[in-house]
Amino acid sequence: MERESFEDHGVAEVLNKYFICIKVDREERPDIDSIYMKACQVMTGRGGWPLSVFMTPDQKPFYTATYIPKKSRYGMPGIIDLAQKLHELWMKNSKEVLNYADDFTKSLTELNETDKIHVPERKTIQNCFERLEHAFDPEYGGFGNAPKFPVPQNLLFLLRYYHSQNNKEALNIVEKTLNAMAKGGIYDHIGGGFARYSTDKIWLVPHFEKMLYDNALLVMCYCEAFQNTSKEIYKVIVKDTLSYIKREMTSEEGGFYSAEDADSEGEEGKYYVWTPEEIIDVLGEKEGIAFCKAYDITKKGNFEGKNIPNLIQNQNWEQVYIQYAEAKEKLLLKRNKRIHPHKDDKILTSWNGLMIAACAVAGKVMDDKDYIEMGEKAFQFIESKLVDKNQRLYVRYREEEKRYLAYVDDYAYIIWAALELFESTGNTSYLDKAQWYSSQMIHLFWDKENGGLFFNGIDSEKLLTNPKEAYDNALPSGNSTAAYNLIRLSRLVEDEISGKYGEKIIEAFSKGLTSYPEAYSFMVSALLFQLSEYNKAILSSSKKDAVYNKAKEKMFKTYLPFTSKAVIDETHSKGRFKDYFTDNETALYVCKDFTCKEPVTGKTILDEIEALKDLN
Repeated sequence: MERESFEDHGVAEVLNKYFICIKVDREERPDIDSIYMKACQVMTGRGGWPLSVFMTPDQKPFYTATYIPKKSRYGMPGIIDLAQKLHELWMKNSKEVLNYADDFTKSLTELNETDKIHVPERKTIQNCFERLEHAFDPEYGGFGNAPKFPVPQNLLFLLRYYHSQNNKEALNIVEKTLNAMAKGGIYDHIGGGFARYSTDKIWLVPHFEKMLYDNALLVMCYCEAFQNTSKEIYKVIVKDTLSYIKREMTSEEGGFYSAEDADSEGEEGKYYVWTPEEIIDVLGEKEGIAFCKAYDITKKGNFEGKNIPNLIQNQNWEQVYIQYAEAKEKLLLKRNKRIHPHKDDKILTSWNGLMIAACAVAGKVMDDKDYIEMGEKAFQFIESKLVDKNQRLYVRYREEEKRYLAYVDDYAYIIWAALELFESTGNTSYLDKAQWYSSQMIHLFWDKENGGLFFNGIDSEKLLTNPKEAYDNALPSGNSTAAYNLIRLSRLVEDEISGKYGEKIIEAFSKGLTSYPEAYSFMVSALLFQLSEYNKAILSSSKKDAVYNKAKEKMFKTYLPFTSKAVIDETHSKGRFKDYFTDNETALYVCKDFTCKEPVTGKTILDEIEALKDLN
């Protein structure tokens, strides 16, 4: 539409004659996008982007559509014809249009009301697994048919379900999907990182756009898969993905950019595809031919006459991926000389929160301080550039400017980041931040009548409605993430109030959660956490000896999704956790149902950490 219509002088003349035209960046204003996408879905029975909305001066929609061609065709009105007809309708029957818009807006507002029915039970968790299992593609991994999206929150739920129920099929679904994506063209084998989605069911041809949030959530998935399986390939995928983030998506000040476009020089995927001749020119004939054979690079091509490197048909793909590491570095140097896709260099608080959390998770699981430092630097960037004098978060930063009061998603994801940074560093200042942002989130967004969190804060611009989103779309919803965070925080610091708010969020959306649990998979993860036993493990040391270092590594490599964990030392943590230190010794305190056992010291700590798996 941008090329066909918005840049066309004839179209612009008609639109500007009859309407005030506003173009919205839905990444900066997801609140506006949410309201009018729901309007489009209700009005037309479907939604999507680009989203076109015609509304009255007081923001009430009376006509919505997705793509509108420049000229009428295939029974679809063209944008010029449509604009003229809507103008005529307005001039002749404006009262009818206004009445329709009023009635429609009223029904839209009613749809936004929370409809809780009861507290969700364990069968909701089982139902979620069974529906995801039914949607799973056992041949190629993932869920459903083409186009295929990664849907990381489904994988995170399945890993927790596997841990809770020891259901091996849940782990199989996760591994099959992660392996298929890592082998496929959705993953950039040369430069690292994942594209937005696959256009086919086998993960070969991606929509080449790369989004920060996809890569953040997938880093978490591969880290947790490594914790559950100890498979080295998952660590390597994390390493290469974060190398891409550091190289291409990180500002000098430490914030993370939003996305890279799919096309360069006007062609989608041009930056990423290869011919056999190009490969051989870089690697030499012997290694080049071998690489082409391994990576499905042929004269015929697998994408518009050229080739997307992939290992889909390679039976030894894990070994091959690692084997050609140096060759891929050479190819990356060559590729970097091409014209790069456009980079969306705005820095969004919400997506940065996810990547900070991912860096912290990767740092602790892989015992790599560099990743933790990446996360800490980005967190400091957010606090210095996207927080005002009243400690109010903002949505985005670009060219020395912050804009828009933050939404609930921004708060939920930055709290997630703070909790992961605390767990990875033991620095209680991050725990303080998690509590502060949680209390501010409740103050700004809580629905006092029906529970749950509104999308906009009480101090935000007043729009047509103030939605409450709970179902997980491309990202875990703000309400799902907040519920998970609040339950986790309450157990870590023994704050019953935070936990109650987390439980109330789950109750507020119980109807949708019970009816369509697979659409709320991250909230089902929160429910699983809520229904798990109260467990806490605190590893403390006054001197960071060999026992502490081994125990710390063991603690972080062990998958304990429902155990509140703290790995602390005197540097940052003794004030808040002063009761959990034993003089001049490394000690492990294990607490269950608010009762702590005597601390374990010495080499038996490792055995006790292993036994933590059985607590859940």
